[in-house]
Amino acid sequence: MSASLPRTTKRVAVLAITMSTALVAAGCTSNDPVTTPAASTQQAGGNAASDNDAPGDKVVIGFSGPAADHGWLGAINSAAQAEAKKFSDVELKVAEGTNDASLQISQIETFINDKVDAIVLLPTDGAALTEVATKAMNAGIPVINVDREFSSPFAARATILGDNYGMGVSAGTYACKVVKDKNLTNPVITEIAGIDALPLTQDRSKGFADALKACDQTVDNRVAAEFTVESGNRQAANLLQAATKIDILWNHDDDQGVGVMAALDQAGRHEMAFIGGAGSANAMRWIQEGKMAATVLYPPTQAADGIKLARLIAQDKGISDLVQVEVPRRIVLNAPVVTKENVAEYLPLGFES
Repeated sequence: MSASLPRTTKRVAVLAITMSTALVAAGCTSNDPVTTPAASTQQAGGNAASDNDAPGDKVVIGFSGPAADHGWLGAINSAAQAEAKKFSDVELKVAEGTNDASLQISQIETFINDKVDAIVLLPTDGAALTEVATKAMNAGIPVINVDREFSSPFAARATILGDNYGMGVSAGTYACKVVKDKNLTNPVITEIAGIDALPLTQDRSKGFADALKACDQTVDNRVAAEFTVESGNRQAANLLQAATKIDILWNHDDDQGVGVMAALDQAGRHEMAFIGGAGSANAMRWIQEGKMAATVLYPPTQAADGIKLARLIAQDKGISDLVQVEVPRRIVLNAPVVTKENVAEYLPLGFES
C-alpha cells in the first residue's frame, strides 16, 4: 500500500458522504503557465508549481477493460499500459479484457482483495459494475471510471469521458463549414450511425442534428450500422443505392468506416465530403491522401489519462495546471475535428482499425 493511502482513504470517505459539484475540464486546454502569488501557492500546497511526473510514493494500480475486439478498444488498453510504463513509481496489474460483466466483477473483487492503491475501470456495462466499484470505494480504494459511466456517483472518485454529443456537434459544425465553403444549395447530408440502441449513438446523432440547425440543414438519409467493418460496408451500400447524390456523409465510427470506404470505392462514389468518427490511423491517412475530408476524435487516450489520474490521487496530488488542490471529479475530453491542415498533429494518436 502507498504511504499516502490513509489521506486518500479519508478523502474518498468524505467524498462518498458529501458529493461536490462536478467540475468539467476540457481535454485540450492551454498549458501556458499561470502566474500565481506566493501566498496562493503556499495555500494550495505547492501543487501548481510541482512536477507531478517526478517519482513519488510507489502505487499499485489495477486496470480492467473490455475485450479488445474493436480497434478503439485495443488502443484504449495498449495506451493505458504504455502510460503506466512511463512511471517508475507505478506497478500496473492488468486484468484480462472481457465482455462478460460477471467476470469483470470478479476481477475488481480480486483487486480489492489485493488492496491495490487505485483502480482504473472501463466497464463492460456501467450499471452492472456500479455495485462492485462502490465496494472498492468503500474499502478506501479510489476508482477512476472510464468512458462508460456508473449508475451512482458514489462508485467513482473520478470519471473521465469522451464527448459523444460533442462528437456530433463537431461533425455537424464541420458539415456546415463545408456547406458554406462550397456554397452548396439544398445539399444532401447523410449519416451512418452506430448501434441505435446505445445512448452514445443517440448522443452523437443528436449533436449532429443540433449543430446542423446553425446552417438550416437536416439529415436527409440515415442508416445505422453496428460498429463493425461488415455492417459499415452493408449499410453504406444501402445508403448509396437510396441516395444518388450525396454532398456530405458522416460516419460515426472509423472502424466501421473501413467497410464504408470499401463500399464507396466499389461504387466509385467519392463526390461527397466524407467525415469520420473516433480518429483511426487509417482515417487520418485517407485524409492525407484526399479520400476523406475529416474525422472527429473520440480519444483513445481515456484509460491512459485514467492511469495518470489514479497515480495522482493515490499519491495525494492534484493537477499542477489547476489552482484547485485535488484532481477534479469529472473530466470530459474534447472532440476536435482532424483535417488535412492538422492531421500531422493527431496522427500519432490514431489507432489501427
